[in-house]
Amino acid sequence: MDIEYIRVGEKLININKIEDKVRKLLNLRAQGYSQKEVSNKLEIDRTFVSRVESMGEVRKGGGIAVIGFPIKNKDELLKICDNYGVEYCFLMTDQERWTWLKNKSGEMLINRIMELVYEVRVYDIVVVLGSNYRINLIKALLNKEVIGLKIGESPIEKDVYVSSEKFAKVLDDLV
Repeated sequence: MDIEYIRVGEKLININKIEDKVRKLLNLRAQGYSQKEVSNKLEIDRTFVSRVESMGEVRKGGGIAVIGFPIKNKDELLKICDNYGVEYCFLMTDQERWTWLKNKSGEMLINRIMELVYEVRVYDIVVVLGSNYRINLIKALLNKEVIGLKIGESPIEKDVYVSSEKFAKVLDDLV
């Protein structure tokens, strides 16, 4: 790795050294160390730790998951999820949904659904794009905050276009 320098007035600054220190700081915080513990360990001001976190903060609060099918503009919604820092996205088109179902035995399907429920339960808020039936079913399975975006009446048998503006507004309100 090449060492990258930048001159600031009379000082020659090693950019790699700064990047390494910031990565260590964030890794320690992610491991559960307090800002004070990190500042002591790395011999920096606690306020600097706070400011670094603020510079990179995407949002506060708990995690958000998004589940939805059958979605016509899945890729567009995935980009919006990425822009808002959504940690878990499970979006499928109608074809993907049927392929997903057909490739599993009954036992495998039940196990995978239970795994998905387990994965999604760790998030504070779950946004569900689907019929009222699916939204209510997921609410009952998760027993937590579920934001439902109704995209049609059950059964939905073809891909549904979801307004990217409406979807982004929901995420904007949550972030």
